[in-house]
Formats: sequence, structure tokens, C-alpha cells
Amino acid sequence: MPNFIDPTPPGQCIFCRLISGEIPATRIFEDQLTLAFMDLGQVNPGHVLVAVKRHAATLLDLTPDEAAAAMRTAQKVAGAAKDVFDPPGITLLQANGKEGEQTVFHFHLHVVPRHADDGISFTWPRKDPPRETLETYAVRLRTALAD
Repeated sequence: MPNFIDPTPPGQCIFCRLISGEIPATRIFEDQLTLAFMDLGQVNPGHVLVAVKRHAATLLDLTPDEAAAAMRTAQKVAGAAKDVFDPPGITLLQANGKEGEQTVFHFHLHVVPRHADDGISFTWPRKDPPRETLETYAVRLRTALAD
């Protein structure tokens, strides 16, 4: 499976340095495969990042166990954020590649408690392709999944 280009020079990944303890972080949960810590750029109170411990730039670089562990940790953190901050919503955000808006090339999920009018917006222009186009896309994806 092709992966996205990781522009991080070896040994300079800020999350690897944070995970190793070389730089400080406000840690809230840790297990064998993941670390959850407070985002320095808090969008809303309780904004947490969940990262895998091994350097893996994107979702496509994770093992299935790492991917599952990251989602388990995100679910735990989201439950704690709900209990502590009582937000009416929670957004999970995960980006891959420069064009996917990834800014730190070490796999991580944002767990963001959400409130009305908090300034966060996720809108994009709908393309609304015809059903035949969707079916063509589906055939291509099913073929790739079968390989």
C-alpha cells in the first residue's frame, strides 16, 4: 500500500520527542501502543491528541493493532471529556498527507469537545456525482480491497 511522503527529518519528529520524554507534554493516558496528551493549541477545553508511540507518519503506515489501539484510546478520552466538560458534541479529526491538511507527520487523532458557535467548521463543496460514477468508484475500491 503506498504511503504519503513523510517530510520529517529523522530524529526531529516532535511527537517522537514528546513520547520519549525529551520534551514535556501534559499526558492524560498511556498504554503500550498509544499516548494521549493535551493539545497545546486548545480549540476548546479538553482538546486532546492521541498518538501512536511508534513513528508512523499516517494512517496507512499503522499496523492494524496500532490503528485499533488509537481508536480505543480516542474512545476512552472522548468519554472522559464528555464526563468532565459536558460538551454537546465531540469531533474526532485525523488528517493524512499535506493535501489532507496534516501538519505533524506522526499519526494522531484530535479529540475535540464541541460547542455551538465554537468557531470550528467542516464544510466542503459537494460534487454530487451521478449514481453511475459512484458505482464505478465502488467497483474500483472493491477490486483494490480484494487484492
